[in-house]
Amino acid sequence: MKLDSDEIKSLISQREGYNLEFKESFSNSIAREICAFANASGGKLLLGVSDEGEIKGITTSNAMISRIYDVARNSDPPIKVEISRKGDILVVDVFEGTDKPYSVNGKFYVRDGAKSQQLKRDEIRRFFQEECLILFDEKLNYDFDLEKDFDEVVFGAFLEMTRTSPVLEKDDILKNLGLLKDDYLKNAGVLLFCKKITAFLLNATITCVLFQGRDKYKILDRKEFEGDMYSNYQDAFTYLQSKLNTEYIIKGGPREEKLELPESALREAILNAIAHRNYFLNANIQVYIFSDRVEITNPGGLPPGMSYADLGRKSMPRNFLLFGLMQRMGLVEKVGTGILRMNHAMEEYRLEKPVMEANENWFTIIFKRPELERASFEGRGKTTQKTTQKTTQKTTQKILGLIKENPGITRKELASIIGISEDGIKYHLTNLKNMGLLERIGPDKGVYWRIVGDDE
Repeated sequence: MKLDSDEIKSLISQREGYNLEFKESFSNSIAREICAFANASGGKLLLGVSDEGEIKGITTSNAMISRIYDVARNSDPPIKVEISRKGDILVVDVFEGTDKPYSVNGKFYVRDGAKSQQLKRDEIRRFFQEECLILFDEKLNYDFDLEKDFDEVVFGAFLEMTRTSPVLEKDDILKNLGLLKDDYLKNAGVLLFCKKITAFLLNATITCVLFQGRDKYKILDRKEFEGDMYSNYQDAFTYLQSKLNTEYIIKGGPREEKLELPESALREAILNAIAHRNYFLNANIQVYIFSDRVEITNPGGLPPGMSYADLGRKSMPRNFLLFGLMQRMGLVEKVGTGILRMNHAMEEYRLEKPVMEANENWFTIIFKRPELERASFEGRGKTTQKTTQKTTQKTTQKILGLIKENPGITRKELASIIGISEDGIKYHLTNLKNMGLLERIGPDKGVYWRIVGDDE
């Protein structure tokens, strides 16, 4: 399929991902990428483009093109590719294989985010056998209506997050992302761009529960989030923020708000649950808060071909397409490093590393809450809790007052005036929005705030 200039620009603006690879020059590694794309949902190789998306150009010859076709033809089984030239760029379009798994030179590769990962033959055979060659995020969703059910606002935010140029029509961008086929959106696209996920996937929600004490005997509060994937992730994290204790630290400058558990570790755990859960199972992600611990559980256990000993050393995403899109959004980083980052964050807090529990059907990450904060939670530090509540109320009142005076005020300006961190301001603004007291109007540039019910 020949691409026009706008399509090339759009592809390059997307950056490398699950179905897109840049190569500055021709090398033998092209065989690995072709094999990995065939084992996934297909993809494109752009030769003459640097990893940073800069067009360097490439000098091609009939011999080079013949070598690429030979690589595809000599794969086991042969892989279908099309090669075209657009300006200084050579485009290799790799089609999804219909006889997986594929290998080149006796080696098997799959796409793992924006990289190609080698697997042993028994690993990749087990993966495709156990998944029956059907990956949830790759399945077309015939119930989703692109006109009625697609959230254009969420899609616009996605384009900004991924720095994707909007020069193409929506359908063309979705096709280039590997999300649209035969005019139907794949499940990964439904997760990202739906208005309400329960209209299509009942189990793709996140349930957050606050329990009294250390068991599930008494529920103090419960929320279920059923929007698009990114909103559910943000809402689940905000819920954790609102229920865990916050320490205020003053070191001669603006006051710092510090959650009792590292925010980065909690975010990583929620994202891990979203990216690696088994969406075929009739269960959802659960975030449980007890007096002594936080548990984040996703259905699905470890992916096929992966053992408990591989945790923190190896990655095999169950949802390759979704994981690749989350990488584009900047939500997940290097493959296989999530657990290491969680451990590092807990060590910096001088807390115990999270405990990982896995069986055939579930995977759970457990964060032990600090002893001092647990004592407060159980009633031995009520003064601190009351002081925190009063301080929060005062901060909220200050924020609303400043917004009333200047609806276009920024988070940075609010943080500077009130004397807390920008993350603290973001936390309070999110709570005000969730309570229906505040509305965010306009795009990121030129955004302003409106106090709900304020007639002035």
